[in-house]
Amino acid sequence: MTGVPIEHGLLLATLLFSLGLLGVLVRRNIIFVLMSMEIMFNAVGLAFITGGSRWMQADGQIMFMLVLTLAAAEVAVGLALVLQLYKRFKTLDLDVLSKLKG
Repeated sequence: MTGVPIEHGLLLATLLFSLGLLGVLVRRNIIFVLMSMEIMFNAVGLAFITGGSRWMQADGQIMFMLVLTLAAAEVAVGLALVLQLYKRFKTLDLDVLSKLKG
């Protein structure tokens, strides 16, 4: 049985990363920005898994576990920021962050 070609996996990872980057650059809501960053993390993880399967190594899966750990930490910190921003400014618009200057 043949697997998915490496070109298809990397093309999908590139497409997902570009979609996430576009979401980070275009959206003004912090929740959508955090979701776009999660898409970017998953795209990087897919690229690691695709590369690891190409060379028959488990390194790609190990790196994906590290990416998942980083994404979980990003969600925890991001959620804390979202809660504090909403508590203080009653909005989730990223333009409000300019008011946080000391």
